[in-house]
Amino acid sequence: MLDALPAGRTLVMGVVNVTPDSFSDGGRWLDADTAIRHGLDLVAAGADLVDVGGESTRPGAERVDEATELQRVLPVVRALAADGVVVSVDTMRSSVALQALDAGAAIVNDVSGGRADPAMIPVLAQTDAPVVLMHWRQHSAHMQEHTTYDDLVADVVAELTEQVDAAVGAGIAPERIVVDPGLGFSKTGDQNWTVLAHLDAFTATGHRVLVAASRKRFLGELLADGPELRAVDRREDATAAVTTLCAAAGVWCVRVHDPRPSADAVRVVARLRQEPA
Repeated sequence: MLDALPAGRTLVMGVVNVTPDSFSDGGRWLDADTAIRHGLDLVAAGADLVDVGGESTRPGAERVDEATELQRVLPVVRALAADGVVVSVDTMRSSVALQALDAGAAIVNDVSGGRADPAMIPVLAQTDAPVVLMHWRQHSAHMQEHTTYDDLVADVVAELTEQVDAAVGAGIAPERIVVDPGLGFSKTGDQNWTVLAHLDAFTATGHRVLVAASRKRFLGELLADGPELRAVDRREDATAAVTTLCAAAGVWCVRVHDPRPSADAVRVVARLRQEPA
């Protein structure tokens, strides 16, 4: 499935949050029909694939129950997949992942990297679906209590490698695994910048790398004018700048809320790479 996506440049993953409380667009796409239209709009704006999630993972967010997550996610996944969209399901629950795959999702994006649900890795091992494993230490309600590292980049790579090794040990082929350094998850704003400065440590793992920086708080902090953070919907230029850096670093995919600027950015980097050094 991963090899069927466009090659030769960094991919752009659009975000559909079917939630009332996501940090960037909570509530805007909670209705299934609205979420489906938004997913199609993301593709029209340049997204190569669309990530559908029914549970917010913003800092401090509380979990929703399984039934609610399924009710939010499945109709959107089913409709987008039927329209030919490559769909990723953003979930930490094996039951949601499996039902979303049955509904047409092609990829599972588990921000807990298989740690939130002990059944996730064994369940995915019984499928041929690619899986995104993100660096994760704790659920959103408590994750910012876990930002202490001896050596940030080395520790994140080591912990992420443990998650990858567990997946491979369970029978998930290495080529099916994408790794995500987890910007904003158990990391301070300054730590996010350190991770971005060392993306080579993650591409060196040999796995495809996904980076999700879009509109996040550390960009709002950087762009703040006085005590107020730059508004979420005014962080797109900074997001596109991060996309450019990621593409130059060989990142496989970026996860963004507004695909158009990032879709342009990855094409610029791809074209420049065609020129002789």
